Amino acid sequence: MTAAEPPGLETQRREIESLLRDSELRAGDSWYVVERRWYEQWKEFVETGDQNSSSFPGQIDNTELFEDLDSFHLKERLVENEDFMLVPAEAWHRLLAWYGTVDGQPPLERKVVDLPSTLKVEVYPIEIFLCLHSNMENVITAKFSRADSIREVMCEAFMVPAGSECRLWMKSSDSSCERLRNVHVSVLDACLSSGMTVIMEMRNADGTWPSSRPQIMRNSVEEQDSYRGQPGVCGLTNLGNTCFMNSALQCLSNAPPLTEYFLQSSYLEELNFTNPLGMKGEIAEAYADVIKQMWSGRHYSVVPRVFKTKVGHFASQFLGYQQHDSQELLSFLLDGLHEDLNRVKNKEYIELRDAEGRPDQEVAEEAWRNHRRRNDSVIVDTFHGLFKSTLVCPECHKVSVTFDPFCYLSVPLPVSKERVMEVFFVSLDPHAKPAQHRVVVPKAGKVIDLCSALAEMTNVPPTQMVVADVFNHRFYKIYNADESLSCILDRDDIFVYELSVLEEAEEQPVLLALYLRERSHYRDYGSGGSSYGTSLFGHPLLLSVEQRHCSRQALYQLILQRLEEQEEDKQEEACSPSPPANQQPERRKRRKSLFTIQAVNSNGTTERGMGEGAQPYVAIDWDPDMKKRFYNENEAEKYVKHSSMEVPQQQTTVQLQECIELFTTVETLEEENPWYCPVCKKHQLATKKLDLWSLPEVLIIHLKRFSYTKFTREKLDSIVDFPLRDLDFSDSLLRKSLSNGEPPSRYDLIAVSNHYGGLRDGHYTSYARNKDNDQWYYFDDSKVTYAREDQIVVSLTSSNS
Repeated sequence: MTAAEPPGLETQRREIESLLRDSELRAGDSWYVVERRWYEQWKEFVETGDQNSSSFPGQIDNTELFEDLDSFHLKERLVENEDFMLVPAEAWHRLLAWYGTVDGQPPLERKVVDLPSTLKVEVYPIEIFLCLHSNMENVITAKFSRADSIREVMCEAFMVPAGSECRLWMKSSDSSCERLRNVHVSVLDACLSSGMTVIMEMRNADGTWPSSRPQIMRNSVEEQDSYRGQPGVCGLTNLGNTCFMNSALQCLSNAPPLTEYFLQSSYLEELNFTNPLGMKGEIAEAYADVIKQMWSGRHYSVVPRVFKTKVGHFASQFLGYQQHDSQELLSFLLDGLHEDLNRVKNKEYIELRDAEGRPDQEVAEEAWRNHRRRNDSVIVDTFHGLFKSTLVCPECHKVSVTFDPFCYLSVPLPVSKERVMEVFFVSLDPHAKPAQHRVVVPKAGKVIDLCSALAEMTNVPPTQMVVADVFNHRFYKIYNADESLSCILDRDDIFVYELSVLEEAEEQPVLLALYLRERSHYRDYGSGGSSYGTSLFGHPLLLSVEQRHCSRQALYQLILQRLEEQEEDKQEEACSPSPPANQQPERRKRRKSLFTIQAVNSNGTTERGMGEGAQPYVAIDWDPDMKKRFYNENEAEKYVKHSSMEVPQQQTTVQLQECIELFTTVETLEEENPWYCPVCKKHQLATKKLDLWSLPEVLIIHLKRFSYTKFTREKLDSIVDFPLRDLDFSDSLLRKSLSNGEPPSRYDLIAVSNHYGGLRDGHYTSYARNKDNDQWYYFDDSKVTYAREDQIVVSLTSSNS
């Protein structure tokens, strides 16, 4: 490059020195590398002040800095002020204009980068190898500044076609690959260094990625390109008790605003990788992959293994393959998507204010603005509404009004004050088998209430009954009459025993717990003794016995009468000291009893002395031969059903509107959750009322079918009647005037999550209406079938929606 007529030498010196002195390093600015000997030659030249001096430097020549003059790569380990000088862009352009450069040499422009704790001119840019996942043999080399963004690497180097979706991987020398998730960060922040390889892959038309193709379930290889189905009509494989997850995913997949957001790849611009409350964008990406595969129309079923792994990684309660609540998973997913896609990168602190008598409209708008200042995402846009919460102090009557956002409505079902219990009644009659009864008792009742209800069916006074929980042939617990029925769970095997009336007893009778045990043929030498091993069998018994009859001999006769059928031959043989006629005379004197009696502990194992402990337990030990001869175990295990068991249980039907009204009913706070009254300066059990202020575009309603207390857990099986169209909330909304663009107060049903079964087991499925063809479908893990609207209503009579 030829030079223009330069100014005087003194002017040159003054201008360049001024630029060097006044120029500060600023991130992104350009500086230039100049060979040090040429620069020193120029400096000597201008300082002499003689245009004809022999120290004239000539054209700018950086030859000594290059490895060769073909690639013009800088030599390694060049040192500033020894091998080269750095000059700001303006100084370079003036020197270039005055002296020009040697023909063919490129200007050595370098950027100022903001490194941790310092600004520095990046003399050596990062040299990276680039290749496509589809053609990894074709590798090119490119140089990038540490200040360049990953997006520039992706768009400029790979020339990504418009509208296509891609992702980058970086591969280091040890051959391990790692995703470059955040394309908005710099090359430096992405930890890219020279020698690494960046691989780009394009999303397939079926929504999968080439690097993770095996997660798709296909019937055949040919199906990969041949299957074409309705987008969104796609099953999800059950990975092992993951029906709860599949049900929630199918429901959310059929929420049109959210699914369109992901299908149009709008999420890519809003991934938040720095939110400490988020999951570094990983949950949003994993969910996007599932949605794009399900809505590609190219799969019968998708295997959501990567999504399940991500969920378990960020929410440890979902690790493994236990059954969970679909609402719990949905709640986590909505919160995770919100934080991963939160447009607010730095959340400011906002001090919440009480209403303090201000109009509701003003307080609500302020609360919503404050919420959006910290929470702004597609989830908030689509699913968030606003509650009005009113607390009233019972002492000073201070009224506190706040407005709080919500993502779904968890509405209670009306709970019956009565409870149906199934118990076994054991009569004193030795001929009578245990009878299973179904009784209705107060939910907050006591054990005596159960006995009273049973007395009406059996004509046995409740004072002659004892209630016990039987488990594994022993008494798990014997209840007192004044104990709460809430201690008894529906799954417990409850036996109610009729006790004999002891006329004119001089002393308090003893309640004797009676276990049946069978002795083994072999002695148990392992315990250090010579006793026989025993095993429990049959149903235990409870007897009311006078203390004077607690000797072994007296108990033997009482127990014999209680256990044996009144057949004369058996009774006579059992009571006679003589054996049957076919036995030898010399063995008659060694005739044994049918069983022996041994005092034991509550487990029926450890032997102890008679009379030890508050509740005596006794074991009847049967010789195997005697048991086989005189005790019919199969017959003893049988039971009969009382007529109360034949009466069908009536399912109650409630309207969804009743659940909404119950949700907005005034309640008193529990002792575990008091409210601090700012006037009384102490915690109070205030009254609380929730009201609906504003509703979202897509409303999620959770029916709280699973009821939990300190002692009990149950599933409410009431039928909830609701409309499939035009569910009207206008009467429930406090705010009557809606501004432009806000969703109306009427809703059409788009999806239902169903639960069949009880608390500890069961199965989740879902119904959903496809946004593209308005057809309802039934999703049962990987199986998808058409559904009619009337099927949805019928199926919900036994489900949790």
